[in-house]
Amino acid sequence: MLKILGYPDRYSVAPGEAISFQVSLEEGDSFSARIVRVLNGDCNPAGPGLDLPHHPSSIDGTYLGQQRRADAGSYLIADTVPALEDFSFRALIWPTLLARRAQVIASQWDAASKTGFMLELDEGKLSLVTGDGRRQTLPQTLLERKWYAVSFSLNAVTGAFRLSLSPLKADVGTDDEGEITGSLGASQAVAAPFILAGMPLADGTVGSHFNGKIEAPSLLAGAQSHATLAVNPLPAGLSPKLIAAWDFSDGIRSIKATDKAAFRHHGRLVNLPARGMKGSGWTGLHHSWQAAPAEYGAVHFHEDDLYDAGWPADVVWTLPEDAKSGAYALHLSCGETEAEAMRECYIPFFIRPPRIKKPGVTRPKVAFLAPTCSYMAYANHGEHITVRGVERLMGRLLHFGHQDVYLYDHPELCHSLYDKHADGSGVCYSSRMRPNINCAPRYHSWLGGDGSSLYQYNADTHLFGWLAHNDIDYDIITDEDLHRDGFPLIEDYSVILTGSHPEYHSTAMWDAMKAWTDRGGRLMYMGGNGWYWRIAFHDELPGVIEVRRAEDGIRSWEAEPGEYYHSFTGEYGGLWRRCGRPPNMMAGIGFVAQGFDVSSPYRRAPDADNPRAAFVFEGVEDEVIGDFGLIGGGAAGIELDCINPLLGSPPNILRLASSEDHSPLMLLVNEEFTATLPNLGGDQNEKVRADLSFYETPAGGAVFATGSIAWIGSLPWNNYENNVSRITLNTLRRFMDPKPFV
Repeated sequence: MLKILGYPDRYSVAPGEAISFQVSLEEGDSFSARIVRVLNGDCNPAGPGLDLPHHPSSIDGTYLGQQRRADAGSYLIADTVPALEDFSFRALIWPTLLARRAQVIASQWDAASKTGFMLELDEGKLSLVTGDGRRQTLPQTLLERKWYAVSFSLNAVTGAFRLSLSPLKADVGTDDEGEITGSLGASQAVAAPFILAGMPLADGTVGSHFNGKIEAPSLLAGAQSHATLAVNPLPAGLSPKLIAAWDFSDGIRSIKATDKAAFRHHGRLVNLPARGMKGSGWTGLHHSWQAAPAEYGAVHFHEDDLYDAGWPADVVWTLPEDAKSGAYALHLSCGETEAEAMRECYIPFFIRPPRIKKPGVTRPKVAFLAPTCSYMAYANHGEHITVRGVERLMGRLLHFGHQDVYLYDHPELCHSLYDKHADGSGVCYSSRMRPNINCAPRYHSWLGGDGSSLYQYNADTHLFGWLAHNDIDYDIITDEDLHRDGFPLIEDYSVILTGSHPEYHSTAMWDAMKAWTDRGGRLMYMGGNGWYWRIAFHDELPGVIEVRRAEDGIRSWEAEPGEYYHSFTGEYGGLWRRCGRPPNMMAGIGFVAQGFDVSSPYRRAPDADNPRAAFVFEGVEDEVIGDFGLIGGGAAGIELDCINPLLGSPPNILRLASSEDHSPLMLLVNEEFTATLPNLGGDQNEKVRADLSFYETPAGGAVFATGSIAWIGSLPWNNYENNVSRITLNTLRRFMDPKPFV
């Protein structure tokens, strides 16, 4: 089991700035910390070995620590609602996990004195609860994913109550409508925040979260009939009675819950429940919440939403002004690691170049664009834990490491954009404000292919080691830097290298990179499945991204119809290909196949003899390229990209080499066919291949693309002396040469 873990408050920090690290110590009361440079995070003895040299700093030392936990679960909190004594509540709900017990829809509760009220859903039955555990429950059972009007009235002085339930659409033979009245006995109104989708607990956290959508929650003075409250929108005559009426169709891009009643008891949404969700009145005529906001008045709450773990800072490092850009990590240790306990971890971060260009200081010609959006998208990816039959996809038996077991035991750290919530809905938001268990040196991924089993961050460390071995001076910038700073951040670099899997890009990132290549930048696309999903960043909250898995593409869940547009920006989500910007327009090639068992070699294509590409193959006479590697045993594997003129590959692109001999588990991706075919595997389908390619751009720049996630994993083979390494170095040196290509 993992005994120490943590996260940084940012992935990218500039010289002179401070970065904090939040740590949970699972045993003992102290830990040691030190900064290391990350040059290779791969433990595989077939490679060059771990290379994590100590980087002496002012924070090296021993620190007191303690166990931390994240308070997962989303809810609305309105602090200014007065103590409710004689009132009514109503909301429209769409429950999604009725098997759960004690899901609180609405509460004003004091956990210490156990006074106030709660409207609760318990194993599918609606209950009203007041102080001392007094409860009244309707006998009817709700159905999942069906809209209901729920309401109650309560007089705390007399104890008189009414609790009502009615479906917005009746179904024959279904008993899911009812009402009960009576007395719960006198209770005490409490001056406490009003909470939707949860209740305060004695330890100061919020729990008993509701799973499902809530729309149009309202509080009214006095007892009101359910027949009146079940109408949506509420009758205008009730306006004078309104204490609060939250309209979730207002401010969808924000975390504010707007109260349209006179008292303006605005609330805030905690832990990012899903917004831009269709409500009970969705007609299907509009699919964008911006076109018909009134039809998108629902918020989808989950017990396993999390934006910010909220741990206090344990270690804070203020970087020196001359800190060198690169990949670093905070190495934490709380004792000796044993077979049953891992007592060290690495928290990665990047030092970016200074935010302000200093006069007379020349930056390197080369930058590495760290695909931190992909790292965030895969944060705490748990499909190997939760999804049955994964071994069939992998073609091998999977093993769990200490980090995987910890993730299994601590679901409160929440999910990746590939996982589903406990209620089966897709996870559309992912944050870096929490431990990212699978983003670290030494981590072995179940998706990483046979051999080193590296994926995402740790796979990219193969490139860091290769750059250091070849004494290449470079800066590191991150996806988030590019999104925030745009084209000015990268305009001075001659060459940008990607990571092995730059899958997720915002519109601002896409635009900045395209502007750079159009102006003569030289792009080295060092991976596969790049520029695939469109994402959005939040306007207010740092370090969180959104994806809507719409219409097409390899995906582990599908967005509901009508919910394809990002709540953060209002942009249409899904594949960049479906937004009219295929990856071929950026890098010349685009995603075509994926498979996670073994990797394959490339074979030189006729264009390799074109004089335009002579520099690429200088000193390389081999016909077969990359029949070796730490990721699956070859240079072409995991996910593959190829040339396709119909999707934007330029007419002057050279196909230098193509992969071959792929296994039946290297499968054509579904956007590449319109009807199910029997020959989707790499052993039968000629479209399944990676294309090593090169082309020049009109402004004197060029693009070199490998078309494979596994390519970087072949660089360290034989102490970096191999044809994959030589081809890559030849290209980088020519790209660093200012001589125009055309």
